[in-house]
Amino acid sequence: MATPERPTTGITPYVTICDGRAAEALEFYRRAFVGELIERTPAEDGQRRQQASLKLNNGWLLLTDEFPERGHTSGPPAGTTLHLQVDDADAWFNRAIEAGCTIKRPVANQFWGDRYGQLTDPFGHEWGIASKR
Repeated sequence: MATPERPTTGITPYVTICDGRAAEALEFYRRAFVGELIERTPAEDGQRRQQASLKLNNGWLLLTDEFPERGHTSGPPAGTTLHLQVDDADAWFNRAIEAGCTIKRPVANQFWGDRYGQLTDPFGHEWGIASKR
């Protein structure tokens, strides 16, 4: 399989999903954040995902299952939030909640001029969603 064309600049988050749930996470991110599946590569064991790529809101998200035998384990690092700057924070936030995210900080008008809120996805990763007021 050819590697899909990805951005050559910028930052692309690459998240690890615990308990062999990367396939589930892939489908969740497609629903919650309107992701477009670009690739999914199975691992040699046929059970786990080596890597999957999604386009989200004109950016990229890569994900993988854990591979403890390679020293690659999951767990969102403390202090990390995946941020989505969108056209309508309320609509994106509500869709994510309907898909299964939990509210960490409700969407509200912020002093810096955005509507902004934070969510936690079912895999423990935190998301910030913002739009200009």
